[in-house]
Amino acid sequence: MTFLSLTEQDREQMLETIGVDSIDELFEQIPVGVRLGRALELEPALSEPELVAHLNELASRNIDTGREVSFLGAGIYDHYVPAVVDAVLARGEFLTAYTPYQPEMSQGVLQAIFEYQTAICELTGMDVSNASGYDGTTVAADACYLARQATGRSKVVLTESLNPQVRQVVKTYAPGFGLDVVEVPHRDGTTDPDELRAAAGEAACVIFQQPNFFGCLEPAPDLAAAANDAGALPVAHVDPVSLGVLEAPGVYGCALAIGEGQSAGNYQSYGGPHYGFLAARSEFIRRMPGRISGETVDSEGRRGFVLTLQTREQHIRREKATSNITTNQTLLALAGLVHLSWLGPQGLRELGETCLALSRYAKERLSEAGLELVFPEKATFKEFAVRVGRPAKDAISDARAAGIHPGYALGRDYAGLDDALLVAVTEKRTTAEIDSLVEVLAA
Repeated sequence: MTFLSLTEQDREQMLETIGVDSIDELFEQIPVGVRLGRALELEPALSEPELVAHLNELASRNIDTGREVSFLGAGIYDHYVPAVVDAVLARGEFLTAYTPYQPEMSQGVLQAIFEYQTAICELTGMDVSNASGYDGTTVAADACYLARQATGRSKVVLTESLNPQVRQVVKTYAPGFGLDVVEVPHRDGTTDPDELRAAAGEAACVIFQQPNFFGCLEPAPDLAAAANDAGALPVAHVDPVSLGVLEAPGVYGCALAIGEGQSAGNYQSYGGPHYGFLAARSEFIRRMPGRISGETVDSEGRRGFVLTLQTREQHIRREKATSNITTNQTLLALAGLVHLSWLGPQGLRELGETCLALSRYAKERLSEAGLELVFPEKATFKEFAVRVGRPAKDAISDARAAGIHPGYALGRDYAGLDDALLVAVTEKRTTAEIDSLVEVLAA
């Protein structure tokens, strides 16, 4: 292994110390028939400068948002991540910390989880939050299983305007959980509460998204009321950034609030890893997946933190477990906590208002240029659908030649929308960049 800094003399001394004459003796218990019998076919080793140059060349083949203006969203967004996030995450005690089983060694990490849980509860209007989940799709599946255990029902209802990836993951988990999945179609971009109420009969839960996948604002209080009327648990899949300007799910009657946390504190990172969040009313605390960090006092009365609840198979009886998650996304959830703390309530509101204003400007400019909004009567947050007059995939290809990624091709997931783009406008987009998008799409 030439990449190790061992000399032949080092190896001889090590062999002498352990009492063997050669490296072959270390492997004498392994039958000759299963040994490779030759050197690995590897390219010649590179020096450090050569390796760095090689890696830079590989990296240069990727396009990032520093080189191309991106209006691509569909669940992962180009939000600004302040420098303080990386500064905190780079601290060794956070960057390398393992699962905090031993509270006497893990107070910093446990407190960070506790503060994260507090922030999520304040955002969502819920009573309790877990320490985070893998992403915004798996927490939806976890919510379905929680609802099944809480209600004894096996049907779950998903709205068609819920992120297609979230719906697909729930369907993937469903057979293992013993769940039947029913979908309610959207009507002109949003969900009809009466249709949802009819579908929710004998359902364990109903999951809807606010804002939904099209960027439209659902009649969320009415959807939550419809689910409650049917005895199903209403579950809102929400964007944390939107909660600076939109009502919290806990206020309008939801039992659980879940979502993808990437937009708060995480880079796009080619689609992950990120962190999912799951919060609920206090009555569901013992059914929540993952872990919950709690505040307590030690034997001398000093404030401290511990892992209060752990509901996975490793810790409790399998039939009582609500998750087989081996850990949580503490480091990435910490990034979300730092970002939200940096913003504060007023900053989060201003961020949401900026996204609202810029997306409204983009819709107006595109309409003026002769492009048709798919759902012109619907209020939106930072994302909206627009028809480009030809296959959206062709429009994306041509726009990228001009250095702009114009959005997501909705025809991938929805029939009849092959000519529609889902355009995301975050606070990072300028009016000049929006004008360039309009010019490119109009051309």
